[in-house]
Amino acid sequence: MTSRLADSAYLRACRGEPGDRVPVWFQRQAGRSLPEYRAIRGPGSILDAIAQPDRSTEITLQPVRRYGVDAAILYSDIVVPVHAIGFGVDIKPGVGPVVVDPFRSASDLDRLRPLEPDTDTPYVLETVRQVVAELGDVPLIGFAGAPFTVASYLIEGGPSKNYTVTKAMMRTDPGLFGQLLDRLADMAIASVRSQVEAGASALQLFDSWAGSLHADDYRRFVQPHTRKVFDAVADLGVPRAHFGVTTGELLGVIAETGPEVIGVDWRVPIDEARRRIPRPVALQGNLDPAICFAPIPAVETEVRSILERNAGHPGFVFNLGHGVLPETDPDVLARVVEIVHAEGRADAAVASPDA
Repeated sequence: MTSRLADSAYLRACRGEPGDRVPVWFQRQAGRSLPEYRAIRGPGSILDAIAQPDRSTEITLQPVRRYGVDAAILYSDIVVPVHAIGFGVDIKPGVGPVVVDPFRSASDLDRLRPLEPDTDTPYVLETVRQVVAELGDVPLIGFAGAPFTVASYLIEGGPSKNYTVTKAMMRTDPGLFGQLLDRLADMAIASVRSQVEAGASALQLFDSWAGSLHADDYRRFVQPHTRKVFDAVADLGVPRAHFGVTTGELLGVIAETGPEVIGVDWRVPIDEARRRIPRPVALQGNLDPAICFAPIPAVETEVRSILERNAGHPGFVFNLGHGVLPETDPDVLARVVEIVHAEGRADAAVASPDA
């Protein structure tokens, strides 16, 4: 990593270091809402596009060019590893990940062999290398799905509102549930390690559906496996981020898993989120994606409110509280970036927790 890259606004914020501006990027910024994405996306499953490094590279770079965001996020998906080993996962447009033969018993563990990135997902690594070569001083964020969220897709057979089958297995056969999450943790470790070794400057673990759990269940059934992932990549020396939806009541126990950055959705104000987390971490968030459909003055007001609540804390990365919605006007996001860069402060002195 070059010294200029290490000194980027995004990586400084992840380390909690003061800077001359608040960095900003958007979850799901690569794709969906961008007309240039739709022009090159091509037919077929998103998995087909991900498997083409030249196309994935261009899609990853598009929002950096258009918005001037402070980080790129790899164009990929959390189910790429389980798809690559042949578990039988596809992504249906308008639906999400679907599983032909869902996980049901101990015999299904045999379908989850270890991920070997060099042979299973070489296209992901080639995309990382190509993107990094193009980005220069802009960091690339690699990512993986957290064990619980990936497990929920494998068990439910697709997206779910209530996670009834997942929670039933968690309670009735905790041993099998733990084995499943342990194997998925190993796959996440292999995936993110390979991305960082190929050139990614940070990593994010998406536990999108962890918010469906209460704190005791999270701590008992999920936390050990998420912590395993973060512990196993600590030696890489890059910022490790965690993100989930409706995790306001879990922020403290999520912090126990070890990330340097915690994503916050729009349901908890940034200053309140910081009070709920018992150790110093950088926060990421948390504009409601739906606000981007309001008139520009309303969007500007909301962006400024978030910046005011952060109060110049250097450990802050502006983002949405979830992903960019497909119908979002790119000009609105461009205006968000403009305001954050012009008005966001990252220069406040932060007292030591021992002070």
